[in-house]
Amino acid sequence: MKTKFRNHFAVTVLAVLSVCSLASFASAQEPTKAVAVLHSASGSQVAGTVTFTKVGDTVQVVADITGLTPGKHAFHIHEFGDCSAADASSAGSHFNPMKKPHGAPDNPERHAGDLGNLEADSTGKAHLELKDSMLQLSGENCILGRGVIVHEKVDDWSQPTGNAGGRQACGVIGVAKAWRLHPPWGERDAGR
Repeated sequence: MKTKFRNHFAVTVLAVLSVCSLASFASAQEPTKAVAVLHSASGSQVAGTVTFTKVGDTVQVVADITGLTPGKHAFHIHEFGDCSAADASSAGSHFNPMKKPHGAPDNPERHAGDLGNLEADSTGKAHLELKDSMLQLSGENCILGRGVIVHEKVDDWSQPTGNAGGRQACGVIGVAKAWRLHPPWGERDAGR
């Protein structure tokens, strides 16, 4: 079992590194936009989209989520872009390349994947916009190929993961089509 886990872990790490490396290699220009489409997990009805857009030295995160219970829900980037488990446990732990403690999104000593809480209204809809200086679309803190998780409960910033409860939705972060408008090899809108 340990060998199987190690092999799966090694393959997943290599896949994530390859995605980030290919994004940088494919063009001298970094990707400027990524997207994750979230699908329900753990029997919930939660779904939505999250976009990540490079804005100067930050990444702007915009999330639109539906199917939540009213109130706050933890919102994190997880280490693996694997949503195959029914409870989304296959996405692993919070994305934490710098090995920092868990914390609020405005705390410089936090996991790179700690994005705080979404707040759902009485109809179960949540909208969040934030800019984050730790996230990157290439390089050391590359989020491409990683998972986005919306949790059942509020993130209370406690260790190790904020008592966020079960995983209600999961999506994989990929390069958005907007990046392809000007491909490096000169073919406009290839594949249309």
